[in-house]
Amino acid sequence: MAPAAIEASIVDTVEPKKDTLALPEPARQRLIRSGVDLTNGYPYRPLVPLYLQDVYQLRSAERIHEDAGARADKSKKNLFSAASNVTDLTAHIGTEIEGLQLKDLTPEQCDELALLIAERSVVFLRDQDISPQQQRELGEWFGEVEVHPQVPQVPGVPGVTVIWPDLQAQDLPANFRNPGGASRWHTDLVHERQPAGITHLHNDTVPPVGGDTLWASGYGAYEKLSPGFRKFIDGKQAVYRSAHAYLDRENPSAGPKFVERVHPLVRVHPATGWKALWVNRAMTTRIVGLDKAESDLILNYLHDVYEKNADIQVRFRWTAGTSALWDNRITIHSASWDYEGKYSRHGTRVTSLAEKPYFDSKALTRRQALGLLDEDEKEALGLARDRVGDHSP
Repeated sequence: MAPAAIEASIVDTVEPKKDTLALPEPARQRLIRSGVDLTNGYPYRPLVPLYLQDVYQLRSAERIHEDAGARADKSKKNLFSAASNVTDLTAHIGTEIEGLQLKDLTPEQCDELALLIAERSVVFLRDQDISPQQQRELGEWFGEVEVHPQVPQVPGVPGVTVIWPDLQAQDLPANFRNPGGASRWHTDLVHERQPAGITHLHNDTVPPVGGDTLWASGYGAYEKLSPGFRKFIDGKQAVYRSAHAYLDRENPSAGPKFVERVHPLVRVHPATGWKALWVNRAMTTRIVGLDKAESDLILNYLHDVYEKNADIQVRFRWTAGTSALWDNRITIHSASWDYEGKYSRHGTRVTSLAEKPYFDSKALTRRQALGLLDEDEKEALGLARDRVGDHSP
């Protein structure tokens, strides 16, 4: 299949690179079983847009998004009754489900899975027999599947991107001191007008040791902040940029520029109604209305809160055939490159786009909604009962 731009309106393009890496055998066998045509090479790369203006036009119109988790049965009885085991991996983030195949879920179970992801941030299922086509079909249930204008894709299955660190290492050589790539805390597709909701990564090939992925909870990061600091950032907006840069058609000599969008620092998940901190060190560039020095100071603090509190994080050890589904609206994640390129890691990823981020001052935190506040938290929020010795009426 000859490369083409993802939309016919994009006519100014750059030829993609040609890949010659040999596929890991487990990945090759999975793709062949799925009917993927590998005769023209792997992966498929579209023609890369040259100009920023063309990328801004992609998915620029407002899109109605009905959140699958918001319409789910809150008890999740259809999902849980079919599973052989459901285990929370930490108190605040991460759940593993056993005994289910994602490709066989009913509509009700898909909705309940979306709600579980919204509540627990990331859900894991091992031993999944799922093709890239079935992975895309599940993604379409959660929202419009994102088709990226330049990242590698599974041939013939638009919207299923290839996560293969060996490819990335060819362009950006990595080493122990500078692992690079996805080995940094980030959130996917924050530059979209309606950014990413649920992402589903299925790894068919993993190293025998290492290659873990870490996730951190945006609910928990927001709750770590003092009530006074929450009030300060509530309602504020920030600039979020793309991972890839493009030339400005009006001023190409100025050099590459990123796609930028303005979104709230704190957003509310439509399925849970809980507030979450929504920043990431890689792609949140500045807070609107503040001087650079002020913005940098606050953002660095917020990034540290997100990244350095181990109790709101989960670290997952992959096995071949595992699927992880997480919600980009309430998490950041980072991949560990501790296997240092000595082994292969290969997977396919589908990301479903969601609503335009919004803030609601009346929304609760996760701990408020679940009745988890301790006395210190209640006192800070003005909810504690009178202390001993306080005889005020």
